Amino acid sequence: MDLVPALQEPLKKVLGPATAKVMAEHLGLHTVGDLLHHYPRRYEERGQLTHLADLPMDEHVTVVAQVADARLHTFASSKAPRGKGQRLEVTITDGSGRLQLVFFGNGVHKPHKELLPGTRAMFAGKVSVFNRRLQLAHPAYELLRGDTEGEETVESWAGALIPLYPATAKLESWKLAKAIQTVLPSAQEAVDPLPGSLREGRGLVSLPEALLKIHRPHTKADIEDARARLKWDEAFVLQVALARRRHAETQLPAVPRKPGPDGLLTAFDDRLPFTLTDGQQRVSREIFDDLATDHPMHRLLQGEVGSGKTLVALRAMLAVVDSGGQAVMLAPTEVLAQQHHRSVVEMMGELAEGGMLGGAEHATKVVLLTGSMGAAARRHALLDLATGEAGIVIGTHALIEDKVQFHDLGLVVVDEQHRFGVEQRDALRGKGKQPPHLLVMTATPIPRTVAMTVFGDLETSVLDQLPAGRSPIASHVVPAADKPHFLARAWERVREEVSNGHQAYVVCPRIGDEDDDPKKGAKKKAAQAEPPEGDAEKRPPLAVLDVAEQLAKGPLQGLKVEVLHGRMQPDDKDAVMRRFAAGETDVLVATTVIEVGVNVPNATAMVIMDADRFGVSQLHQLRGRVGRGSAPGLCLLVSEMPEASAARQRLNAVASTRDGFELSRIDLEQRREGDVLGQAQSGARTSLRVLAVIEDEEIIAEARQEAAAVVAADPELTGLPGLRTALEALLDDEREQYLEKG
Repeated sequence: MDLVPALQEPLKKVLGPATAKVMAEHLGLHTVGDLLHHYPRRYEERGQLTHLADLPMDEHVTVVAQVADARLHTFASSKAPRGKGQRLEVTITDGSGRLQLVFFGNGVHKPHKELLPGTRAMFAGKVSVFNRRLQLAHPAYELLRGDTEGEETVESWAGALIPLYPATAKLESWKLAKAIQTVLPSAQEAVDPLPGSLREGRGLVSLPEALLKIHRPHTKADIEDARARLKWDEAFVLQVALARRRHAETQLPAVPRKPGPDGLLTAFDDRLPFTLTDGQQRVSREIFDDLATDHPMHRLLQGEVGSGKTLVALRAMLAVVDSGGQAVMLAPTEVLAQQHHRSVVEMMGELAEGGMLGGAEHATKVVLLTGSMGAAARRHALLDLATGEAGIVIGTHALIEDKVQFHDLGLVVVDEQHRFGVEQRDALRGKGKQPPHLLVMTATPIPRTVAMTVFGDLETSVLDQLPAGRSPIASHVVPAADKPHFLARAWERVREEVSNGHQAYVVCPRIGDEDDDPKKGAKKKAAQAEPPEGDAEKRPPLAVLDVAEQLAKGPLQGLKVEVLHGRMQPDDKDAVMRRFAAGETDVLVATTVIEVGVNVPNATAMVIMDADRFGVSQLHQLRGRVGRGSAPGLCLLVSEMPEASAARQRLNAVASTRDGFELSRIDLEQRREGDVLGQAQSGARTSLRVLAVIEDEEIIAEARQEAAAVVAADPELTGLPGLRTALEALLDDEREQYLEKG
């Protein structure tokens, strides 16, 4: 939180242009304040060594260890044909494991003199494997001396505790540490964003003290104090931003939408062949209460795959139509829009035939609008929207185009929020005479604290009950490389399901019509995958077109196999889905286009090829496509990754639980939080530096309460200049817009 001028000083003035350039390009650090908020990832104790056994492959690491052995070898090579090539191999140890360092050519002289057995140093480099052993090639290193000559080094690394910073190949951890020591005196000028009463009430140290203790701790207690304080900063400033956003929403006008006593909604409920679950009734009440108010509803509806979200959303849409308004449902793909349109028309029956012969008394028109419609059908649909003839509209982002006008837009339902841009929601919202109500649906279960941060401006409803009649799904990992006969058995199981009158999906990560694979001749056979060790990561992901061909000629010969992927023509996609839904196709080989919303109750088996290439939540979504009828479902996760790998552990987790909330926690822990306010949704770039969304649930919940109280008392934060400055730093232009657009 780059505060007052000393902290806004550009780094190039303080550290010089070359260092500043690397910091800006590789770490996104531009000012003294940015650098002070670049916290250590962890700390090493001088007497302790890194666990070399736990080093991650292909990552840039910094380790503190002791030289056990150093040997200089000469060898012949094309550059040094007379055996004059030199290679220095240094073995370092931490007591628990050993690690090889290797230096070549002219680079051997300095380390050969300095890295003598018994020497302790910090080493930084990328972990690779050579001859089945971990190694660092040409690591940068800094000696740790205990003598007077090294006093300055020792002191600059904070005595007993050595901070290790998130670093890059261009800028090692210890160089960052030295740069931070240079700017650390400026920490005294940091203006505190937390209200004094909050800080004292919770016994938190001041911001300057926290910055000093996180970068130069003398004890572990110093680190704890600093982290506790800095976590509060992040949680509180973020929650204030969201609380102000919610407060601003309550100031906007909206048309209250109340269903009539004997209107369309009542007629619809009367024709339902089942009763709503308690969860559906509870969530519907929450939504109807929001719709009845005179400011826009902003609600997130999250529910497990198959929990009946679409039905709850449809009832909300019918309530709005009852009150004279129009409701629109936005789907991320044409396949899904068509699917929603079909299921809504089926559920409504004659109530969807407004203005038509045989339409019921309260009927309305349900219109589909997608980008690929013919000109005449499109013109007709647009007219129905503009006149108000169509009460319910279902479509893709084609609905957002300038030409599309509504008669009286009352409710926007967005399906699968994580696939839909904020700008798109915003554009659609602007089509109402007054801001319409907004309901966002997601089948990706979101842990409570993530909902409070990522969707902190939305109220949350959760559907956690599955309707009666949903069948269990058995999930198993198929280790194709270790046990090829398991894969053969998987195809037998698919044949068995088909012979019992059911259908199956086979999902692949790639389409296969792109010219992205120079080694076209080296395609792997899906049916008997036996790659040499280590090749699972190197070969291209399996492709729909290849796998479909191999299955049709091999293990699934004689069955009706079709393909479905995103680059097909919309009419072709729809035709394939219709044939599959009608039971004319036995096996559908597809990409993740089937991940969301596709509903074929007769499909009971799914085989996911290269399952390790999908995220946890995505696998859970895909699995939800089977077991939708009365017969039990089967999901087989095929992977060539070795048993000990993190990828296999992830697949084991998916196979072992059907609880989407549990899986979303695992997913989040693996991916980290992503930039909570920006659009980067994975851990590469995060506005959270010390706050962990999963572990710090309590802090986030308390910060949300405190923030709501502060904003209610002083929406403009006139009495808290430090907090205003911190907010400005957090909400740079991009994130400010992100929040504005909700």
